[in-house]
Amino acid sequence: MSADDLLNREALLRLAPELRPAVDPAELRTRVAHFGLGAFHRAHQAVFTEQAAARSGEPWGITAVAPRSAATVRALRDQDCLYSLTERRPDGHRTRVVGSVVGALAMGPDARTVDALLADPGVTVVTLTVTEKGYHRSPSTGGLDTAAGPVAADLAAAADGPLATVVGRLAAGLAARMRAGAPPINVVSCDNMADNGAALSRVIHDYIRASAWPDRAEILDRMAEAVAFPATVVDRIVPATSDADRTAANAALGMRDALPVTGEPYRQWVLEDSFAAPRPPWELDGALFVPDVAPYQLTKLRLLNGSHSALAYLGSAAGLTTIAETMATDWGERLVRTLCAEVAPTLPADGPDPVAYADDLVVRFRNPAMHHLLRQIGSDGSLKITERWLPALRELRARGASTPVLELALAAWADSTRRADGPPDPAAEALTACWEPAPRPAGTVRALLRVLGAADLADDDALTAAVADRLPALRAGRVEI
Repeated sequence: MSADDLLNREALLRLAPELRPAVDPAELRTRVAHFGLGAFHRAHQAVFTEQAAARSGEPWGITAVAPRSAATVRALRDQDCLYSLTERRPDGHRTRVVGSVVGALAMGPDARTVDALLADPGVTVVTLTVTEKGYHRSPSTGGLDTAAGPVAADLAAAADGPLATVVGRLAAGLAARMRAGAPPINVVSCDNMADNGAALSRVIHDYIRASAWPDRAEILDRMAEAVAFPATVVDRIVPATSDADRTAANAALGMRDALPVTGEPYRQWVLEDSFAAPRPPWELDGALFVPDVAPYQLTKLRLLNGSHSALAYLGSAAGLTTIAETMATDWGERLVRTLCAEVAPTLPADGPDPVAYADDLVVRFRNPAMHHLLRQIGSDGSLKITERWLPALRELRARGASTPVLELALAAWADSTRRADGPPDPAAEALTACWEPAPRPAGTVRALLRVLGAADLADDDALTAAVADRLPALRAGRVEI
């Protein structure tokens, strides 16, 4: 293929029908704003939205806002915001182009356009995939950490100055929308956090309260009626795109795609049925709207995300690279099943069946076509495990239940913070410092837990000793379940 064979709208007619988008992108208009231009959104919400538009005939298009990566924005614009999605199936890959994204903005350089988008009466949905760290939550309160450098800088910025955080940009945009008397809007967190809707609502409200805006009280009053923050559960394994993935996508399309994404066949979206404004009919593509997402949220967070993190740290300790490799060991499946069984008593009775859920996880994690890197899953562990492991650990220990699998997983995470080649983490400096005095291992575990804001667990001598006792085997590359 030549350098001119770039995926774009003009090139769509050269694709076989099965490779084309489910909708004509030219017939869509921006009705959804999305913060976070990563692979997960493009393999999940963008697909649900495309199918909702195709099946309803309604023009639900997305303009995506990249908080940092201007290069991704440029690459997407070069392709008329088209990209391919390849489903990695054990019986063969399936590739097609997704057409629901109709605009791409860089949050900093395009700040005025982003604000206009958020104030646009035609935009009635904002979705977010900015990861846990994008919320700048205080580990101790769960609210906005106004002392965090980026947040403090945004709060101190002039009214029309640049804003570096998604929380600041979104709060400013919602404030402008409230001042203009624009119609209600839905703000939908799609990040892996317990009570993600309430968590997002709190940091946005905290930001407005901490602002110097003279009308902040009026803004908050208006938001109480005009802005909904429904909770959601999103699920699809989306590995980081590799060079091999790009080569395969180009071959399948017969043209060049600079931004392909891949994902497993499975996908799920559960949403709290609490919206203040029109939304895409995502249920036409299988999304589930329920009065309370908590049973689904906790099951997914503690079983899928919890076992994913455990596999990541224990697999890394054993010198492995991917989830599929880790599941191929003699302990991979056992780890998933025993962790799910250990955590199951902390889940609501009206949620998915934990045993059947574990069965599905084993099949999904074993998929040989997936190459989900342990390092990717293990990144930002100080934020992830506080959601995925620690609440269940607290609850079980308060009941007097034994927690051997969570202790093993915690030990593997702790050991990863010691290694120079460990996964990236926003608290890396503080975590590494816990090893420097070289106290007894239990003392290091206590210090690490305090960095996580888990002073209660740090004071649990039996727990810290049990975790410390696991470290020598892990350092030798042995996983003993």
